Amino acid sequence: MDIKTYFSDARGMGVLSTVSGESVVNSAIYARPHVLDDGQVAFIMADRLSRKNLAENPSAAYLFVEDGEGYRGIRLQLTRIGEERDPERIKSLRRRAYRPEDEAKIGALALVRFRVDQQLPLLGAGPSA
Repeated sequence: MDIKTYFSDARGMGVLSTVSGESVVNSAIYARPHVLDDGQVAFIMADRLSRKNLAENPSAAYLFVEDGEGYRGIRLQLTRIGEERDPERIKSLRRRAYRPEDEAKIGALALVRFRVDQQLPLLGAGPSA
C-alpha cells in the first residue's frame, strides 16, 4: 500500500505508542503522519512524554483506525531517525491553525522523522506472519 496516498485520503484516529529508556509504555492520540517524499513519516510533536521517550528509545508504533463501520486501518512500526525545529517548515506542514493563546500553551514544536520498518493491516498479522 502506498502510505502517502493512504494518509492523504484516509480519515480517522491515530495512536502513537512509545517506550521510555526504563521500558515504560506511553500511548497518545496523534493526527495522521506527514508522509515525506523520501518515504519517511513525520509527526509534529510538542515537548511532551512521547518526544521524551523517543529521545531515550527510538522505537515507536503508530496505529490508525479509519472512520466508519468495521475495523479498517493500518499499523506502522517506526524508528525515529531525526527531528528538526524549523518553524517555517513546521508551519507549512500543519493541517490546522490555532488561536495565539492556544499556540502559546503548546510551546516549542519539532518535526520528528521516522523510518517505516514495517507496515501491517489493522487486524491480523499481515503478509510476513
